[in-house]
Amino acid sequence: MDQYVDVVLPIPLEKLFTYRVSAEIASTLKQGMRIAVPFGKSKIYTALVYRLHNNPPQAYEAKDIHEVIDTLPLVTELQLQHWQWIAEYYMCTLGEVFRSAVPGAFLLESETLVLKNTSRDIEEQLLNNQEFMILEALENKGSLRIREVSEILDKKTVLPILNRMMEKGYIELQETLHSMYKPKQIRTVRIHPKYKSEEALVSLLDELSRAPKQREVLLTLFQVQAETKKPMSTVELQKKSGTTAGIIRTLLDKGILEEEMIRTDRISFQGESDLLETPELSDFQRKSLDEIRGAFKEKDVVLLHGVTSSGKTEVYMKLMESVLSEGKQVLYLLPEIALTTQLISRLQQCFGGKVSVFHSKFSLNERVEVWNNVRKGAEKARVVIGARSSLFLPFSQLGLVVVDEEHENSFKQYDPAPRYHARDTAVVLASLHRAKVLLGSATPSLESFYNVKSGKYGYSKMDQRYGGVLLPEVHLVDIRDASRRKKMTGHFSDTLKKQIENTLNLGEQVILFQNRRGYAPIVECTTCGHAPQCPNCDVSLTYHQGRNQLRCHYCGFHELMQSQCKACGSSTLDTKGFGTEQIEKELEGMFPEARVGRMDLDTTRGKYAYEKIITAFAKQEFDILVGTQMVTKGLDFRHVNLVGIMNADSLLNFPDFRAHERSFQLLTQVAGRAGRTEKRGTVLIQTYNPGHNVLQQVVAGDYLELYREQMEQRREYHYPPVNRIIKISFKHREYNTLNEAASWFGKAMRNVFGEHVLGPEFPPVARIRNQYIKQLLLKIPREQSLSKTKNSIKRIENSFNAISWYRSVRVIYDVDYF
Repeated sequence: MDQYVDVVLPIPLEKLFTYRVSAEIASTLKQGMRIAVPFGKSKIYTALVYRLHNNPPQAYEAKDIHEVIDTLPLVTELQLQHWQWIAEYYMCTLGEVFRSAVPGAFLLESETLVLKNTSRDIEEQLLNNQEFMILEALENKGSLRIREVSEILDKKTVLPILNRMMEKGYIELQETLHSMYKPKQIRTVRIHPKYKSEEALVSLLDELSRAPKQREVLLTLFQVQAETKKPMSTVELQKKSGTTAGIIRTLLDKGILEEEMIRTDRISFQGESDLLETPELSDFQRKSLDEIRGAFKEKDVVLLHGVTSSGKTEVYMKLMESVLSEGKQVLYLLPEIALTTQLISRLQQCFGGKVSVFHSKFSLNERVEVWNNVRKGAEKARVVIGARSSLFLPFSQLGLVVVDEEHENSFKQYDPAPRYHARDTAVVLASLHRAKVLLGSATPSLESFYNVKSGKYGYSKMDQRYGGVLLPEVHLVDIRDASRRKKMTGHFSDTLKKQIENTLNLGEQVILFQNRRGYAPIVECTTCGHAPQCPNCDVSLTYHQGRNQLRCHYCGFHELMQSQCKACGSSTLDTKGFGTEQIEKELEGMFPEARVGRMDLDTTRGKYAYEKIITAFAKQEFDILVGTQMVTKGLDFRHVNLVGIMNADSLLNFPDFRAHERSFQLLTQVAGRAGRTEKRGTVLIQTYNPGHNVLQQVVAGDYLELYREQMEQRREYHYPPVNRIIKISFKHREYNTLNEAASWFGKAMRNVFGEHVLGPEFPPVARIRNQYIKQLLLKIPREQSLSKTKNSIKRIENSFNAISWYRSVRVIYDVDYF
């Protein structure tokens, strides 16, 4: 008797899809296993088994599955529960969570194969040249991929030709699954068994007396294998014997050596075998550790509020050590991939090969191997360091989750769905595993501190730096006054310029922070005022001098820098504003002897780009590092004694209710990079408004005053953490359709929620990639049921989609908009 299986497909479907399976196959299926299923007319997808049952679907006839991919579940039961929570809380589908959660290599995609139609006789004289070439290749090969057809014809677009051939009955198209994961294989060699005895080997060496290089290879291999009892890779043998691949190939051809391909793990620890003890804690660190352990007895989440350079990482490591001794796993979440570079070496010194890293800069194959190691509970994946995506790994014995720099907005996923916040999602993950969560920050988010004040989270504070180092002196530089007195050189005040000069003379390093990449955000014609705009977005193009290009930072559009204005033809083009590239250029003019490095999205695109820049700066290969907010996040440089913030006002004046909180966090964090050893550091903040409350709070290091002031405003205007917030965005190519649809949705929302609805309004950038955008905000009081609110919104969306005119408008939900 047939049974039925509900599956999760990696596409945004509101419901699970049902397929038919035989009783025999059903007996082998378990929740979390992958199966290949047909969906639509001809596509085959990788789906995840959710549940088995005996009830056929009522709305459609169930198809048979294509094949079973796994013998053991890829995804655990707890993972599926976690995904279900994410889908419900963040108002997306389980399929979207599935696609985002697993490495792409696990989602086997179907590929179109071209086959010759053998049931028909083809008259060659009726074929044109292209058709003849395809059929001739099929005669020789049997089947072709689309890419191979493209190469044969030397054409990019081949689908119209294939469609015509299919209509004529010459060929058939077939979907087949292909895997993107390829295990890493190492070519190894060993001495042929017939030469294992001492006599045979001596005889062989005598024979090779006239071939000294071949003899050297054999002696090296014999010596290494006697010690290790393992096959040796050909690359290693070449290095150790000082010979070439050709000599090894000759020995293989003679049958003296045997070749074997051995599967190996891409993720391996290359460090020293002697591990260091975890660092000895100071008195205040030990006190904090005891407070955290005490709080964990009553609460599952604790906030560690420690000033910059107070040694929070050492406290984390002590906690990790005790969790690992219980045989459990640790997840260490970081907001930026850049931070993993410094942290990995610190953790590996103490935990060695137990440390694995997981983030988006890794290749598909590397991510698959980390996933498999975590799933198996392998020793090499007891500690996982990663960015937000590492939350989705298949932990089985999770004991502790550390969320470092928990205030960072990089923990929020914006596109595509699920639009989750890694900190909040980590708390739910830990509760499913009955694990503990430690949140760490020098500038906690208002949400986390509010949870401490309301008794939901435990709390520990470290208010002094490790080793008795003083916090840096923070000074405000009034650049309005400096400009009036003509005490500015480019974008540098005389005060900042003099301090950089003094710091460089002492052989120390400088970090300069400007939260905008490129050379200048606007190029303007001084004759007619025209500024080049992106054709796809409502933004001006940013000038990148290094590439001599104008680029859009939203859609990637770029063109060569113009020598004349496109509007009036004048050559009087000028730049407005400044980015990291311009700061770098000005520094080269002012300090020609200084070595200047830049760290922004343009210079950190490669897998090891972060590591190269951070390592070079740590080794003092640069004197000055210019960067965007990447340089603010938890990096530890021993020789930095001056930090300069080029313009604090652009942060403070951002149109967002969190602008002041974020400015305080960002400025305090970047200030914390200064003076992390014996000598007290200096921080200079350039601003047109030195009297601003937030800047005064940064100078005083007064987080509690910022919290009090911001909470007053949040209560008055009903913003988080006092209220919850959901942002609903509407996107469409047609301006009028979008306007009408957003107004209808806004009116329906107001009928249900009244004055708690703001908008719909156009955001500051109202068109991106030729899609117009409108947004509305819903403020939800804490006492109001969140699930009932979401159900009401979904009912409104169902009515909205029933109107054919609005159906093409995309509706996007962002719960806990950050």
